[in-house]
Amino acid sequence: MTTTTPARHRADRAPRLRRPRSVVPLVVQAVIWLGAAGVVGLWWSHTASVVGAGAWLTDAGRITGLLAGYACAVLVALMARVPLLDHSIGTDRLARWHALGGRYTISLILAHTLLIIWGYALTSGDGPVSQTSTLVFHYPDMLKATAAFVLFVVTAFVSARAARRRMSYETWHYLHFATYLAVFLAFFHQLSNGADFVGHPTAQAAWYTLYLGVAALIGWYRFLVPVRRSLRHRLRVADVRHEAPGIVSVHLTGQHLDELNAWPGQFFRWRFLAPGLWWTANPYSLSAPPLPRHLRITVKATGKHSAALAGLRPGTRVWAEGPYGAFTAARSRSRKILLLAGGVGITPLRALFETLPGEVTLIYRARRPQDMALCAELDSVAAARGAVVHYVAGEPATSRSPLTASALSSLVPDLAAHEVYLCGPPGMTDTAKQALRDAGVPRRHIHHESFEF
Repeated sequence: MTTTTPARHRADRAPRLRRPRSVVPLVVQAVIWLGAAGVVGLWWSHTASVVGAGAWLTDAGRITGLLAGYACAVLVALMARVPLLDHSIGTDRLARWHALGGRYTISLILAHTLLIIWGYALTSGDGPVSQTSTLVFHYPDMLKATAAFVLFVVTAFVSARAARRRMSYETWHYLHFATYLAVFLAFFHQLSNGADFVGHPTAQAAWYTLYLGVAALIGWYRFLVPVRRSLRHRLRVADVRHEAPGIVSVHLTGQHLDELNAWPGQFFRWRFLAPGLWWTANPYSLSAPPLPRHLRITVKATGKHSAALAGLRPGTRVWAEGPYGAFTAARSRSRKILLLAGGVGITPLRALFETLPGEVTLIYRARRPQDMALCAELDSVAAARGAVVHYVAGEPATSRSPLTASALSSLVPDLAAHEVYLCGPPGMTDTAKQALRDAGVPRRHIHHESFEF
C-alpha cells in the first residue's frame, strides 16, 4: 500500500544560511592522538636502554599499560555527555568511537598483562604461574588491579554484539557501570608500580590531572546537571495517548523548558518516578517540537520498560537527562530534504518534518497500515507547509518496498540532490543507506543516528 499527500504550496522560500561543517570531530581526534603521542613520549623519556628478551618484553608491557591507562580515561570522557561533543559529533558516533576504542583498550590490557608476566618471569627465572602469584600478592595495589582486569574482561564480554542482543537495555546499562569501578581500581597500581611514575612527580601530577579531569566531567554532566535540571524544570506526565497498537505518546509538562535548548530530532534519557520504572533511564526521542511548557515522546512497546509507559498516570514525576544527539537541522545544507522513517523511527522525524526549512519529502514505511502512528499529524503538517508524504506498508520482500535505489528515485525526483535524514530499525537503515548510495546520494548527505545500545 502506498499513499501520498501531495504538495499544495511551497512554504519557507527564505534563503538558507549554509552552515560550515563542524571541526570539532577532527579537533577531538587530533587531541586524542596527541595525548597518545605524549604517553609514548613519557615512556621514551624514562627508557635509557633495553637489553635482553626479558627487558624487551617488560618494556613492551610498560608501553601497552600506559596506553591502556590513557585509553581508559579517553573512553570514559567520550561517554561523559559533554554537550559540545554530543551536539557536534553525535551520540551514536561517540558511541561508535567508544566501542572501537574499547576493543583496542581490552587488547592493550591483555597485552600488558601477558607481556609484564612473561618479561618478569624471564628476568627472574621463575615460571609464569609463580611470577603471576608474586605480582598479584606481593606488589602494591595489584589485588585491586587483578579485580579491575576481571571486570574489564566481563564488561568486554557483555558489550559484544551477540551478548547484547540477549539482554535488556537496563541490564546492559548497569553492567556497563562496572567499567567505572574497574578504572578506579586499576588507577592505583599504575602509580605504585609503573616505572614511568615511581619517583617522577611531574608524570604523577599529569596522570592525576587526566583522571581527575575526566572524573569531574562525569560527576558534573552525568550526575549534577541532571539533578539540577530536574529540580528546576519539575517535569510531570500530563497525559498518555494511544497512537497505534503498542505505541503511545507521553505528554509532559514542566517549567522553563525553553531553557533546555532542545531541538527537534534530539532525545532525552527519561526516568519516570513510578513503581518499576524509577531505577532506570531510557532514551526516547522528542516526537514533537519542544515548547516552553510541553514536551512529547512517542514510544513503541519493545520491552518491559517501554511497555509500562502505557500505564503511566498523570502527575507522575519525571527526571530527564539531555537533550542529546546531533540529529538536528544543523546537519542540513540543502533546501531539498528527504526524511526516511521505518516503524517507530518516525518519532524524531515527525518533529523535524514540521520544523526543517526547505522542500521536504517524508517516506514512512511500516509492515502494516495499522502500525503507522501520528499519520493525521503528518498529513496536517504536509498540508500546512506544502510537503509530500509517502506511506508505504508491506513486508520488506514485496515489490512495493521503497528501499531500493530505483524505488526511492521514483518516489523522490532528483534524489541525489537531497539531504537525507534516516531513522528506523538497524536492518532497515542499513538497506536504506546502501540504496541511497546506489542512487547517487553522497555519504556526507545521509544523516543517521542509531539509538541501539
